[in-house]
Amino acid sequence: MEVFLLLFSLFYLLYLPHQVYGVPTPSRDSAIHSLEPRGAGCASADQRLFKIDGKTKYFAVIRVWGFGTVNDPSNTYDVYYQVLNSSGQFFNYNTRNGIARLDYAVAAAEQRGLKLILPLLNNFDALGGINTYLNAYGGGNTDHNSFYTNAAAQAAYKKYIKFIVNRYHASSAVFSWELCNEPRCSGCSTDVIYNWAATTSAYIKSLDKKHMVSVGDEGWLVPSTQVGGNDGTYAYSGYEGVDFERLMSIPSVDFGTFHMYPNQWGYNYTWGNEWIVQHNTIGKRVGKPVLLEEYAVPDGQDRLGIMGKWQETIVKYTSIAGDMVWQFGTKFPSGINPFDEYAMYYDSTPGSVYDVLATQHAKTMIAKQPTAVL
Repeated sequence: MEVFLLLFSLFYLLYLPHQVYGVPTPSRDSAIHSLEPRGAGCASADQRLFKIDGKTKYFAVIRVWGFGTVNDPSNTYDVYYQVLNSSGQFFNYNTRNGIARLDYAVAAAEQRGLKLILPLLNNFDALGGINTYLNAYGGGNTDHNSFYTNAAAQAAYKKYIKFIVNRYHASSAVFSWELCNEPRCSGCSTDVIYNWAATTSAYIKSLDKKHMVSVGDEGWLVPSTQVGGNDGTYAYSGYEGVDFERLMSIPSVDFGTFHMYPNQWGYNYTWGNEWIVQHNTIGKRVGKPVLLEEYAVPDGQDRLGIMGKWQETIVKYTSIAGDMVWQFGTKFPSGINPFDEYAMYYDSTPGSVYDVLATQHAKTMIAKQPTAVL
């Protein structure tokens, strides 16, 4: 399906038990490849849309976690890619639960002609987020917000970035690098995340000039953002330390991302249509693509009615470069994976949630004229 959809099937190959899904010997090495100009198969921004090999359209892109950090490897059965603690920083090359899992996902994407967005950090604790860096380098300061200005933590983060970027930047599967999943600095000046994003995105570009970079933020706005409907409430307050439009203006950031969970943020579901249009307006003003990177409604709600309307807004009233449902899951004999109230499970039954919001929406996006006129 040549459309942006958030497919986590590859992600769960990374974290399913090794005894069930064997992991092949890694096909990559960690050698540093020479920098090259943007080459064949690499995605780039074409004004407000994306282009690959000279073709501007909607592409099959999967967002797969490129992070996985622990502080104490003896206290986990999870897959992890690096260890951070008082002994230092170590990468996990174990073929059972280490970087071989991500090697497998990248290789699988290559074989299927798919593109990957690879986030390099998580704001939250799942799979080892920002707090694993502070546990190792915070010097007793576990204030989450201090991560962005902690020199030792940032040095370790850049070392991990270099590890991942050098490992995969020659892969035909890479669509873009993402600084962090939903970075927040609650109560901070927006300067903090802006400066961190500008520095980090420029660093990635110094390693790999071929591929695009995004911040991975939720698209928070500030009171001064010039869009209709900006009422200064939570999503427009700048409280989370993010100024979406300002981040999009960074030269080394190629496109903007935003997420949408009205029920979690204190808004009604119809507000979601407004949030979509507002970010389309900003993308038009800045002149870069905007990607709705996550959106969902919990199971038990009228998903077809609510999400169907959001998708209609995207298709008919915006030039949003793509949208990615959070998230697709799979039903195994042992149970569903992942267990997530927002997950959407494969179902080919005509008229099912999956059929309408995934399959049919993909076909609609494929048929949409790829021109940024709205």
